[in-house]
Amino acid sequence: MLRASATSLKASSPEPHEIAADLHAIAIRLLRRVRQEDDASGLTSARLSALSVLVFGGRSTLGALARAERVSLPTMTRIAAALVKARYVKRTIDPDDRRYVYLDPTPRGAELLAEGRRRRIGRLAGILAGLGPRDRAACARAIAIISNALG
Repeated sequence: MLRASATSLKASSPEPHEIAADLHAIAIRLLRRVRQEDDASGLTSARLSALSVLVFGGRSTLGALARAERVSLPTMTRIAAALVKARYVKRTIDPDDRRYVYLDPTPRGAELLAEGRRRRIGRLAGILAGLGPRDRAACARAIAIISNALG
């Protein structure tokens, strides 16, 4: 059930800070709701996040991936080992400098993320299907406005 926010009940032109507070709250709720779909992947959120960096950002070293994910190198080594074991990522040693180990997503890893995206979009579509045409159009307009504001 959708509830009216504090902002929607106030004056027709609420302050930016009020809108930002409501947007922040709903964004968190929305992310929590769609994140439930990630459980079907069987991976932890840390492993999914690291895999996502590789799938969408491309090849990376362990160190660069650890920095991108803001974790220690030993932590990323464990995450990467699990992804390699599950065949979502492959390791490649640099032939010119064997100290460098590169991580590349496999097609299996890319497909796992694509499946997750489809599930999350399906969850969102189900929520939006419960809205009337005017409310869906209002959501589409709001998305366009925010997207344009972000650049």
